[in-house]
Amino acid sequence: MSRQTISKTKQTAIGRMVIAGTINIKGTARQLRVSRNTVKRYVNKYEPFAATYPDWIVGSTYRLPIFKSVEPAQAMQEQLFAILSNIVHAGATNLMTITEVWEKYLQIRPHGYKRSSFNNLFSRWCKENKVNLHQSWHVSYIPESDLAIFRQWLRSGNKRKWERATVILASKQNKPTVEIAAKVDHGVDCILDWIRSYKKQGITALEKKPRRANEALSTGQQEKRANLIRLIHESPKLHGFNRTSWFQADLSAAYQKRYGTAISTSSISEYLKKEGYVYRKAREVLTSPDPDFREKMDKIKAILNNLGQKEKFFSVDEFGPFAVKIKGGRSLVKRGERKTYPQIQKSKGFTICTAALELSANQITHFYSNKKNTDEMIKLIGLLLIKYKNEEKLYFSWDAASWHASRKLNEYIDDINSHPYRAEHATPLVELAPLPASAQFLNVIESVFSGLAKSVIHNSDYSCLEECQSAITQYFQTRNKHFIAHPHKAGNKIWGKELVVPAFKDSHNCKDPKYR
Repeated sequence: MSRQTISKTKQTAIGRMVIAGTINIKGTARQLRVSRNTVKRYVNKYEPFAATYPDWIVGSTYRLPIFKSVEPAQAMQEQLFAILSNIVHAGATNLMTITEVWEKYLQIRPHGYKRSSFNNLFSRWCKENKVNLHQSWHVSYIPESDLAIFRQWLRSGNKRKWERATVILASKQNKPTVEIAAKVDHGVDCILDWIRSYKKQGITALEKKPRRANEALSTGQQEKRANLIRLIHESPKLHGFNRTSWFQADLSAAYQKRYGTAISTSSISEYLKKEGYVYRKAREVLTSPDPDFREKMDKIKAILNNLGQKEKFFSVDEFGPFAVKIKGGRSLVKRGERKTYPQIQKSKGFTICTAALELSANQITHFYSNKKNTDEMIKLIGLLLIKYKNEEKLYFSWDAASWHASRKLNEYIDDINSHPYRAEHATPLVELAPLPASAQFLNVIESVFSGLAKSVIHNSDYSCLEECQSAITQYFQTRNKHFIAHPHKAGNKIWGKELVVPAFKDSHNCKDPKYR
């Protein structure tokens, strides 16, 4: 049998590293230009010397031993094969895994082959000697509860769960480990580890373990979040920024200047989100400066709450003036396309739609004009007196526009409410319930106008004024017919694309300028 020997210098270098505890098999083999197995064999020779002389230092009276020869690789392999033959003849392989065979081998040769080298040589020996090791790594039983979970993992989009479920179920079907490894694109050793873990600990061994939080890191993050909140409660001007609100870059700079620690804008964004802070545009709030706001609101509510069977309540306003031309708006288009319309256009005419919404029957009465004045209000009241002549009382609610509260209008209402006029014309009594000043957003009919605008005005291209008026009239007629066939008071039904439920409520915003 041939022997393998390396020089005294290389042996001494290995021995010194073994005694110093700095030996690195791979690095030493590369440095000395020898194989790693050769380094391992000399390490095994020098380890007993290091244990006998733990205080050995360079230059001491004790010299490192020099070995004339070490056991070659061929000898180690022959010795391994002899040990395996003994294990096989003892019949132990019927109950052991490869790992257990390797552990038996190490009990005989403590400084023998490592696991990866042992696996390769053991497989070769089994093939040459036609020995079939008992495939004990296969899963023999899977509980129904685990089967249900594995089926869920197979259908999930989680690759990690899919891989483990595939391996365990394929192992239960006694499929070859090489085939299973190829299917999940992992090594054989990896899938065997999964199988062993499942057999020992169950499905919990395959689930992802929760990450243990670093307490020092968590404490530092909590401190940063607290310091960040303190900063945003202060004005940016106090920290030298000429701004009225914080930017993330400014917060980063101010934080580092004040606390001496850098913090990125991405961390700032994450911390603020966790604390419930977001950037949001301020909302313009519609308010009424009327000092009698509450009194007027209480009056209207009282009228509506006590409205009699022969009484009607009207919400009145004007839609427009608006020009008849190509209008923009939201519409359904093909992805990548965008509808356009010219900014400068020649108008095909303009009009104003004056209308009244009767709340109890949800009916609209309207007409067209070219002006907003008292005469148009008188005309509307006259139309409603004829249409609702069988009622006892009509209430009119409108905003505080000048023509809604003119002297001429008040004199007209006094005349039609006089006993001689009512006796002659058999008309109902008229009473005004005006809204507070600058409270157009509470006018219920504004919601109906918003629905009208989105339905027949937006995205329109009418050829003339008459066509536009015809579309508006048809819209109101269709709406009226619906509520005649399906009686509902205003507020119990949203018609079309109306902005809010057409009901009188002080929290509503019935008017939105972008829909007009």
